[in-house]
Amino acid sequence: MAVVSELMDRFGRTYAEQAGITLTDKPSPLYRLLVLTVLLSKPISADVAVAAARELSDAGLRTPSRTRASTWRQRVAALGRAGYRRYDASTAELLGAGAELLRDRWHDDLRELRREGGDAEGIERLLLEVPGIGPTGAAIYLREVQGAWPEVAPYVDERAAEGAEVLGLPPTPTELKALAPRGETGLVRLIAACVRVALERDPARMRAELA
Repeated sequence: MAVVSELMDRFGRTYAEQAGITLTDKPSPLYRLLVLTVLLSKPISADVAVAAARELSDAGLRTPSRTRASTWRQRVAALGRAGYRRYDASTAELLGAGAELLRDRWHDDLRELRREGGDAEGIERLLLEVPGIGPTGAAIYLREVQGAWPEVAPYVDERAAEGAEVLGLPPTPTELKALAPRGETGLVRLIAACVRVALERDPARMRAELA
């Protein structure tokens, strides 16, 4: 479909890619995605959240152990440099608490959470235990991680389905998967594009532009 091709050209970039995360089934990128998810879960600009994730990564906080070794003030400072204000203090605290939970529960390795959860529903339930992650955050993580965790795919949350419907695309996981470009990241990128359309201030205008 022409609309899918145009959609991918304009919006087919995941939030992990935007944050500089090459997502693979390894502890560090999986943790960095979790941090990004916590940041995106706050009512703040996605671009600011992505910038904050990059700033934390540049500060070396790419693993739970490095986050635990940092101070609350260091985390607040990194968030502030990215413009992640208003929620910087509370989010810095959440990141510290999350790093402690990962040590105590999953030995700093989110692949253990994956194994314990088993499927999308089980993984979602465990993600909800992470400080700062609610239903919206769990959906963000599952959307983005499904390229690395095949048992999650095809995963389409309400926001992605909303964007698909705006564009006149089928909102169901199986049908969207059939329209996605080939390759491991095709579905993830298509779903990310649908989410970005849903977040547009005037999604109807966006549909007209992509038609």
